[in-house]
Amino acid sequence: MEADHSQLKHRLRPMRGLRTDQTAQVIITGYAFIQNLRRGHYELGLDTQPKLRIASAFNDLARVIRRRPDPGVPPLPIR
Repeated sequence: MEADHSQLKHRLRPMRGLRTDQTAQVIITGYAFIQNLRRGHYELGLDTQPKLRIASAFNDLARVIRRRPDPGVPPLPIR
């Protein structure tokens, strides 16, 4: 937890803080999502090298978004 917090503070330093709770929530959620992708917690990008995992995952996500799945389709599984 402390290591993630330190990295997040380094990224946010140039912004001089977040102005609202909503923007803080968006930044923190996005950061956590990327960290989970890197660690392999989702079934996205697992078939590629760790260096390319995020790029591959975003390509997979783009394909899913373009396809506009039916409302009955379950969300992507979490490992």
